[in-house]
Amino acid sequence: MSAERFVMNTEHFVMKTERFDLEVNMRNQFAVKIEKRVFERVVARLVRLKGSPDKRKVYRRIASLAGRLNIAEINGPALDAVMRAIDDPDNRWFSLLDHIIDTTDTNVARKTLMNLGYEAFLNGTRTIRANRERYDCNIPWLILFDPTQACNMHCKGCWSGTYGEKHSLTFEEMDKIVTEGKALGAHLFMLTGGEPMVARKNILRLMEKHQDCQFAAYTNSTLIDQTLCDECKRLGNMIFMISIEGTPDTNDARRGIGHYDAVMKAMDLLRENGILFGTSICYTRDNIEAVTSDEFLRMLCDKGAHFGFYFHYMPVGKNAVPSLMPTTQQRLEMIRRIRYIRSAECDIPFFPMDFQNDGEYVGGCIAGGRNYFHINANGDAEPCVFIHFSDSNIRDKSILEILQSPLFKAYHEGQPFNKNHLRPCPMLENPEKLRAIVKSSGAHQTNDEAPEEVDELCGKCEMYAGSWAEPADRVWNSQEHKAAAYSNYARDHRKGA
Repeated sequence: MSAERFVMNTEHFVMKTERFDLEVNMRNQFAVKIEKRVFERVVARLVRLKGSPDKRKVYRRIASLAGRLNIAEINGPALDAVMRAIDDPDNRWFSLLDHIIDTTDTNVARKTLMNLGYEAFLNGTRTIRANRERYDCNIPWLILFDPTQACNMHCKGCWSGTYGEKHSLTFEEMDKIVTEGKALGAHLFMLTGGEPMVARKNILRLMEKHQDCQFAAYTNSTLIDQTLCDECKRLGNMIFMISIEGTPDTNDARRGIGHYDAVMKAMDLLRENGILFGTSICYTRDNIEAVTSDEFLRMLCDKGAHFGFYFHYMPVGKNAVPSLMPTTQQRLEMIRRIRYIRSAECDIPFFPMDFQNDGEYVGGCIAGGRNYFHINANGDAEPCVFIHFSDSNIRDKSILEILQSPLFKAYHEGQPFNKNHLRPCPMLENPEKLRAIVKSSGAHQTNDEAPEEVDELCGKCEMYAGSWAEPADRVWNSQEHKAAAYSNYARDHRKGA
């Protein structure tokens, strides 16, 4: 065959392949549109059934549709278990879901079910998993970013005040984060700070432009008013995660006199308007009993909060107070307590998630883009909201370029940082790991006003890590652990992780 003929045949093959790929892509896009339309109709029917037991039939329909999408976690025995739970009229969690739908504004319920249920969990998951293989790097399920570092409060032990001059992201920068995140498959965006509601005008604008995304704001709640509630009902795609730390005494001791009363007022306003909200609770040596008591949890349920995140206090920043870290015995009790609250033995309609102690269910550390990462108000991309080091900025890199940077690739290659998922963090429980990552990647610290180098940060964790290792291993080794249906580690870490 002549060289000319070979080139012609090659060009013809490439053109046919590109045309075939384009046709496949168009067919896939058409199928996704049809699929989304079906889910929209089913969800619309569900939210019309407020107060009706017929919602269980619609749950079955949604579960059946989800089971056709070939996502490992919602097929086979897992799907069968979901169906049995739906059919059980006394199932605690589906009864709670019934209640939440019944008490939530119709537009808020519809948008949240579509954005979290379909866009993020179902459609987004497929895209994310394909992109993890395509790019061989971490691709996050959610992205956390700070609209502004400004805050109207000064809580004891908070790192926010150490970022220096109060930076803010522009609307265009936030829009870039969401647009590029969506292209990779992420449809959940969490907002922190500072106090994100300081930048409410741009946030509402972002919510309106990206109606296929769910937003969740970690807020001190003091800026929530009726005007904001009206806009959130109109747009439908915001959940609030309210900071509260127990009783009036334990809460205001860290957050300032009067904050507890402001939280109560904000919860009442959100509940009356049918806007979804949960809690964001930092547990410390001083408040851990108060924020996990039956009385506290029942109060939250009465106010309308039925889910929430618990965060272990981290000694981050110059304002950190290492003595606030829970004792070993307190952390052991926290593990037992959270699992009890979620068990069938407990009747409190509240679902808690423990960022530090639930590592088994997410495969350890989720940072560095494995499931999420953080962009601060100066545009610096940080692996975790608690890890203030960066080698990339959203102002001069794309989201994908950030995820392929040396710092984020080091996370990707290092996860899981410990096979005991009760010791997941490369800072708190494995400080030698974070030291090595920061130094090998050349990442710089991001606290402009009060610089904290990695040796200083990790030095505050060494004693804690050493005292926690033996009890954590003892608990971990005493339990049975199921293999995950899907593991999003680097390819050579997936077996035996």
